[in-house]
Amino acid sequence: MTNKNLPNGTRDELGTQAETKEAIEKRLFKGFRQRGFRKLTTPVLEYSDVFKPLNANNYRPYQLLDEQGEPLVLRPDLTLPVARVMSTTGVDLPVKWYYGGDVFRVKKRLSGSYNQLTQAGIEIVGYKGIKADWECLVVALAGCQEMGIQDLTIELSHAKFVDVVIQTLDLPQPTKDSLKAALYAKDLNKYNSLCSPLANTAYSKFLAEWPWLFGDFDKAMRLVKTMPEIAELQQIIDDLTATKAFINQQFPDYKVTLDLSIPSPQTYYTGMAFRGFTDKSADYLFSGGRYDDLLTNFQKVHVSAVGVAFDVDSLVERTVVQSEKPVTLIYFNQDQWQLAEAKLRELKNATLCLADNLAAAQRLATSTGSQLIDLTKSR
Repeated sequence: MTNKNLPNGTRDELGTQAETKEAIEKRLFKGFRQRGFRKLTTPVLEYSDVFKPLNANNYRPYQLLDEQGEPLVLRPDLTLPVARVMSTTGVDLPVKWYYGGDVFRVKKRLSGSYNQLTQAGIEIVGYKGIKADWECLVVALAGCQEMGIQDLTIELSHAKFVDVVIQTLDLPQPTKDSLKAALYAKDLNKYNSLCSPLANTAYSKFLAEWPWLFGDFDKAMRLVKTMPEIAELQQIIDDLTATKAFINQQFPDYKVTLDLSIPSPQTYYTGMAFRGFTDKSADYLFSGGRYDDLLTNFQKVHVSAVGVAFDVDSLVERTVVQSEKPVTLIYFNQDQWQLAEAKLRELKNATLCLADNLAAAQRLATSTGSQLIDLTKSR
């Protein structure tokens, strides 16, 4: 073996860190099951066609070929495999799934980000109404509460807001496309130039502030209401406003913000999206939203769906890990195994010491700060 190093962006997890992650996953899964979600497991390896709807800039997969030359990838996402399952198994709707596992995304070298991420999440398939969106939010926010996270901010957005507004502007289509790209890129010089033909219209106040339309929810909504009334926009505004009120009522200690100047998280998103983060880090603890075009990528069927996924690694980083307490080592002879097992059941934080002799057991106890029980003395 010439290369014993890990591939870029991957990691080993040992001891306390691995145990903390396992404990977090168990608590999340328990919460999912308590709300009626059923477990769904999909393979790490999938055909690359499953992930064609993903934004290639953010979700570059590891690629390989099967024995017939078909392109395979290590899954970079856990939502689209759910859609693949739904389209190929004929499961009756509606359904509520939960899942967990690692995803693999090739990041830029020296970016400081891992290519291997652990997620745990839910998918609700077959419900059109906003109650399904709220169920996802309750699961996400209750999960954060369960982890003791207090300084949480929920950022709401909507996949259709930008397109609806831009399509109402009196501009040629190529200009509209360029305007949207400049808005997302925050290229203010280009953005202002493209908006200049609308300087003296009813949209001017809104357009002047649109690149900064994120943060305080009420302030952003007041700016939205300066535009002429757009029928298609009203339902979006109503859903976002109702969702903020719902969160404030159910989780009054958490802050709600709004961002109406960002692109949809994925091309298949069709409605409200939400993300949760803390002041301590820019990484999201969870993200999700509505994607009613989920199954249309696999079959010509329009099925409503909404989901949310936790970044388990981010939860681990925000979890206070108790320092490992010294354990009790139980030293015994081979013919004392039953006695050692009985002592092990009796003590809470103990482990069998498998050293060959007492001197080795004593050295191990000293090096780990552990108490040593010598069962051979009882003979």
